[in-house]
Amino acid sequence: MPRFRVQDFYFLEKSPTSPHSIRNKISDLIFCSTWSKAKVDSINPDTGEYRVVLTGTLEKEDSKWDEF
Repeated sequence: MPRFRVQDFYFLEKSPTSPHSIRNKISDLIFCSTWSKAKVDSINPDTGEYRVVLTGTLEKEDSKWDEF
């Protein structure tokens, strides 16, 4: 089972990163969450630019959270 660690949030903000790498980390994040939701914050049909906000709660593992 893939694991998303708190330290992985820093990876999501690194730039540049390939869409494939971001997709894998976001998939891990959602899979390791006890609940999650997505909100389309904005979309520009002319340019294709979009903004999606993810909200959720990760499964808590004491050793993982203590490192944050």
